[in-house]
Amino acid sequence: MIAGPARTVDVSAGRRAAYEVLRRVFEHDAWADRAFPAAATRHGLDARERSQAQWLAYGAVKRRGTADHLIELLASRPTDQLDRPVLAALRLGLFELLQSSATPDHAAVDQAVELAKSGVAGEGSKGRRRADAAAGLVNAVLRRAVHERTELLAGVDDSTPAGAAVLHSYPEWLTRMWWEELGPAEARAVMAAMNEPAETALRVNTIRADPSSILGELRAAGDDVERPDAPPPLASAEGLVVRGRLGAVARGRLQDGALVAQARGSQAVVEVLDPKPGERVLDLCAAPGIKATAIAARMRNQGEIVAVEVDPGRARQLRELGERLGVVCIRVVEADAASADLGDGYDRILVDPPCSDLGALASRPDARWRKSPELIERVARIQEAILSRAAGALRPGGTLVYATCTISVRENEERLAALLSNDASIRADDLGAAYPEVAARGEPRFLQTRPDRDRTDGFFIARLRRHAAADGSLERP
Repeated sequence: MIAGPARTVDVSAGRRAAYEVLRRVFEHDAWADRAFPAAATRHGLDARERSQAQWLAYGAVKRRGTADHLIELLASRPTDQLDRPVLAALRLGLFELLQSSATPDHAAVDQAVELAKSGVAGEGSKGRRRADAAAGLVNAVLRRAVHERTELLAGVDDSTPAGAAVLHSYPEWLTRMWWEELGPAEARAVMAAMNEPAETALRVNTIRADPSSILGELRAAGDDVERPDAPPPLASAEGLVVRGRLGAVARGRLQDGALVAQARGSQAVVEVLDPKPGERVLDLCAAPGIKATAIAARMRNQGEIVAVEVDPGRARQLRELGERLGVVCIRVVEADAASADLGDGYDRILVDPPCSDLGALASRPDARWRKSPELIERVARIQEAILSRAAGALRPGGTLVYATCTISVRENEERLAALLSNDASIRADDLGAAYPEVAARGEPRFLQTRPDRDRTDGFFIARLRRHAAADGSLERP
């Protein structure tokens, strides 16, 4: 039996850090991946504590929807009627009770109670009496959760979008959209997969290192690393997958530019673009430069990459990354890809526009709570403008790849359909015929990677070509 909050409990530094992150994210609109490093440093976490605290913080942020549903059931009141320190403690405590078998129930309850108590007292709100009331509420709710957790979760039916939103912890508008676009089974699978930690994938920078040599070096250092076991284009020759934490050698090679952190879905974009040495390539919305530098490596640093980025700070990051990786063929242009004069005659163009990032929610714990249908509509208009200008810059016979890290028909298939209907000289390659394992569900000429099936971020990839008429002029409608 779990005792009531009769004594002061020493809360671990890791839990204090995780609690701080939850409060920063949901009370001050901070980004979790920025708030956590600062909290970890402030609480002096060592490597083991840091790993556990990050799992707690990011997991509790992701699972806010499930936790809030249970809190309202167990506390018999809406979450917006709870003190903010109490709500954060309940979210953290429920996540640990429901998701961690390593923590004894009494420890999870006691520490959440103490966090709520100290959090309320720290806000200076009516002294000890209010803090004691907060502790009592958290203790009562979490004790009920311990005894009823099996029934609580079994009572949530995810056969509907509303139920799936609760069980898998996503905004209901998003579950409804995926229900329609992917189908119920695939939607549930995608949501479940993005509640798990993201895969750690690396790319060997062939400007500085040899993939086989780096693989041997990392294995000799004790890292559990392997080449990707996946169908093309998700297993590039430069790709590596790390199981577990990155070791010191891997971290050092990331610092010296021999390795780059890059999801396999992102690597697949460059694989499909297939740039060649000596070509002239346009990369739109290019920062922070992960794909641009991968293109440069494929080109063996020979040719020209015009990398367009509107934000000066991100353009600076792109230049710095290129320098660290030994890239010399990238020319960074600070301009708005939706309106700038891009020139013409490019052999290959990568359009990697702003998107809703719905395919990368596994690695961005708070992102799902920041998205909206309005965001999708806003970025779709930007995507349309950028794609149209990019198509005009492509030479006859040239190749254009349109890629996003999202799972959204509005941003993907509909954007390509609009372009193809307006420009008869642009035609889509049948990528699904070449890579059937990752063909998009609704339009198999395009590709859609999925976190559940492919164990990487959800990337949409389409490849287009500009054709010329028999007399050499461009075909027009």
